[in-house]
Amino acid sequence: MGEKLREIEERYEQVQKDLQDPEITSDIANRKKLGRQNAELEPIVFAYREWQKTTEELRETEELLSDPELKEELQQEGAQLKEKLSQLEEKLKLMLVPKDPNDEKSVIIEVKPGTGGEEAALFAGDLFRMYTRLAERRGWKFEVLQIEQKGMGGIAHAVFSIDARGAYSLLKHESGVHRVQRVPKTESSGRIHTSAAAVIVLPEAEEVDVQIKPDDLAVDTFRASGAGGQHVNKTESAVRIRHIPSGIVVSCQDERSQLQNRAKAMRLLRARLYERQLQEIQDERSEMRRSSIGSGDRSEKIRTYNFPQGRVTDHRIGLTVHNLSAVLEGDLDEFLTALSQHEQAERLANKPPDAPPPFP
Repeated sequence: MGEKLREIEERYEQVQKDLQDPEITSDIANRKKLGRQNAELEPIVFAYREWQKTTEELRETEELLSDPELKEELQQEGAQLKEKLSQLEEKLKLMLVPKDPNDEKSVIIEVKPGTGGEEAALFAGDLFRMYTRLAERRGWKFEVLQIEQKGMGGIAHAVFSIDARGAYSLLKHESGVHRVQRVPKTESSGRIHTSAAAVIVLPEAEEVDVQIKPDDLAVDTFRASGAGGQHVNKTESAVRIRHIPSGIVVSCQDERSQLQNRAKAMRLLRARLYERQLQEIQDERSEMRRSSIGSGDRSEKIRTYNFPQGRVTDHRIGLTVHNLSAVLEGDLDEFLTALSQHEQAERLANKPPDAPPPFP
């Protein structure tokens, strides 16, 4: 089956031993790291062991084919085992293709209006609600980290987290410019307008991923603005954090507690620092991200939501569905599945030279 699979099995067995060692797991960072490794390796090892078991069953079946009384029955059983073996081989090939190391992470998503003025802000609000409903449909934990609203249900900027294992693997393809074609609520002549909003999906970094020194932070507090009653005017609960080495600035004012706002701001800062770290290490990936997000101009779209025709088209894979209202209610499954499969196919086609050879 190849040295690669045997090495993976050995690593998995070592992780299992380490997880049982109190001296190792007493460290929270170590325990989390081992847990992630276990989750990554276990499906491959189980599939490999199933392949080994099926291979042995097929060998035993073929040895008995010399018995004429059992030949017909065993030929049918052998054909079924060969089919199962073929499916397992394909499954293992896909599993061994190098994956995005962030696929198992939760996400932080930013939504902001692009070209189109007030209508772009309204569409950004629609996208924000679409992802909220997607999280509800899947039972994912959804939390708003920062939001700046803008009349009639629009938003000027929103940042939120979706806490679910593997959320990044599904949602990373949402990064880019989303375009809408519809008659705005403010348009009296009934003309169709085109506007856009940008979506940025970041893997949520844990403390073990990004080390932030307290001395590198400049923290300011200020009074929150917007809705919130008397509390807003009396308490400096809002927090702004500047990371001095990178110049990155984040702020949060949506919670009543300064402590809660600081915790949310740190999550956002950690995600942005992690993204910058990934950009430095993976220039090619960062270039792809910049080109997909662009400036927020509607000509750089990845997906179009056409209201007059009730359709949604993803331009990267040429997929069009005619259930726009369901999509805006969070039914993105068809797009998420197709985009993940497209990524898998590309990874398989472009696997590096040191990837394992085909199965015998």
